[in-house]
Amino acid sequence: MSLTAWLDDSVLQHLAEENNLSATAFYTARLPADAAPRDQEYPAYHLRWFTPVVEVGRCGHATLAAAAQIFEDLHPDADRIQFWTRSGWLKVDRGPDATLVMDFPAEPPVPTAADTRVVAALGIAVRECLKATDLVFVAESEHDIASMAPDFAVISPLKVRGIVVTAASDADGVDFVSRWFGAAAGVQEDPVTGSAHSQIAPYWASALGRGSLVGRQLSARGGTVHCDVRGDRVSLSGAYRRYLRGTVEF
Repeated sequence: MSLTAWLDDSVLQHLAEENNLSATAFYTARLPADAAPRDQEYPAYHLRWFTPVVEVGRCGHATLAAAAQIFEDLHPDADRIQFWTRSGWLKVDRGPDATLVMDFPAEPPVPTAADTRVVAALGIAVRECLKATDLVFVAESEHDIASMAPDFAVISPLKVRGIVVTAASDADGVDFVSRWFGAAAGVQEDPVTGSAHSQIAPYWASALGRGSLVGRQLSARGGTVHCDVRGDRVSLSGAYRRYLRGTVEF
């Protein structure tokens, strides 16, 4: 959502609640005074993300959507958009065939003790328990990921943004699959979660021995994310389709 200047945080939160999407992106061309130096060659914006209940520090699909709208409406000749965010500068480049490529910080998850109550709530066998921004559980199979029906009464009160469940894929051309369930973020299940891939792509890059990977999120809607792990950064590529133009009045 484009703004000429920031509204009060409470108003932004109410707008995100009214939208009732996994996340709503708000941006303005006014950069904060404490923003780190940027590349002056490319347009830059201050970007923030709100779920229906809380502001979050990183979000993939809403970043892609904001960049797509800016490229189409404001900077049709630009090849890159820069966003100042809680996660520092994030870059979004035009990719081939109407895709966009987001440059995110890599966040490799680290081993953590298994919470047996949470594992039981997932209802599947778990091989590994890891932690980054989210709790990450590595499952035995793609079938387990696709068929699972977690107990949200256990998951929702957890003091963590969300839970990622992932496994190696059985499909040709796909390396790993995942689903993402919200806890403190106030979202039951996100259709496609770029920020989760910045956590699990480094894991699978290490496990599979290569940096270029394809992930498939097995939500009801589903989505494919092309991942390229490069040291402490992850490139996440995906397609978009514009479906709505409008003005919010309040």
